[in-house]
Amino acid sequence: MAGFLKKLMKGPDSVIVEDDSKEMSFLDHIEELRWHIIRGGLVVISIAFIALFFQDEIFEYIIFAPKKPDFITYRIMCAISESTCFGPPELKLITRELGEQFFVGMSVSMYLGAILAFPYLFYEFWQFIKPGLYENEAKIASKLIGVTSFLFLLGICFGYFIIAPFAITYLGNYTVGAEAINSPTLSSYITYLTMFTVPVGLAFEMPVVVYFLAKLGIIGPAFMRKFRREALLVIFIIAGIITPPDVISQILVGVPMYILYEVSIIVAKNIEQDRNRKNITTTNNNA
Repeated sequence: MAGFLKKLMKGPDSVIVEDDSKEMSFLDHIEELRWHIIRGGLVVISIAFIALFFQDEIFEYIIFAPKKPDFITYRIMCAISESTCFGPPELKLITRELGEQFFVGMSVSMYLGAILAFPYLFYEFWQFIKPGLYENEAKIASKLIGVTSFLFLLGICFGYFIIAPFAITYLGNYTVGAEAINSPTLSSYITYLTMFTVPVGLAFEMPVVVYFLAKLGIIGPAFMRKFRREALLVIFIIAGIITPPDVISQILVGVPMYILYEVSIIVAKNIEQDRNRKNITTTNNNA
C-alpha cells in the first residue's frame, strides 16, 4: 500500500503499473476504475436479480425468520435453560403505501446482492490497486481478500443471529401504555434489520483498516495502547448508534468490537516489528 501511494505521488498525470517502463495516463486510469466499478455493479445486479426470483423464499426463511418463535437463536437460548429463554412478540407487519412492498422487495434484493457480492467487490478493488503495489505488498493484499470477506460476513451473521433477535424482542415488547400497540410497517422492519447487520459487518473490518493504517505509518501499537480507554468509549458510542437503545444490544456489539480492537493492536505490533527488522537489515547491508 505504501508503494502504491509513493507511485501515485510521482505525478498527477501518470500512474506506474506493474512494469515501471509502462505508464497509464490519468484518464486511462479513470477508465480502468470505471470498468472495475461496472463489473462489480453487474455482479451485484445479477445476484439481486436471482434474489428477486426467489423473493418469497428469501422473505419467508431469511427476512421474517428473526421475528418467528422457532428462529434458531430462540430455540438455542431456550434449550440452555429457562432463565435464558426468550422469544419475540407477535408482530403483524403492515404497509401504508401502495408500492411499499414492491420497493421493499427491490431494496432487499439489492442489499443481498451487495452483501453476497462483497468478496468479489473487494477483489475488484484489489485488482485496481494491485499494479501500484510492490511485490511483497501484493502478496499480502491478496490474502486480505479472504480475511476481509470473512470478517464482513462474520459481522453480518453476528448481527443477524445475535443482535437482531434480542433487538426485535426488546423493541417489539416495549410499550408506553396499553393504548399503544406495536404494528410496525414492513419498511421500518427492513430498515432495522439492515441496521442490525450491515453496520456490524463493516465494524468487523477494524483489523483490516488498522492493518493499512499501520502499513502507512499513521498509527502504531503504542498509540492504540495509549488511547485504549478512549477507544473503548468510542466503541460503545458507535454500538449505541447502530443498535436499539437497550443495554443488552449495545453490549452484544461493543464487546466483540473491543476484542477486535485488541486484535488490531496485535496486527499493528506485527507490522511494526516487521518494519523494524527490515530497517535493521537495510542498515547492516549499507554498513
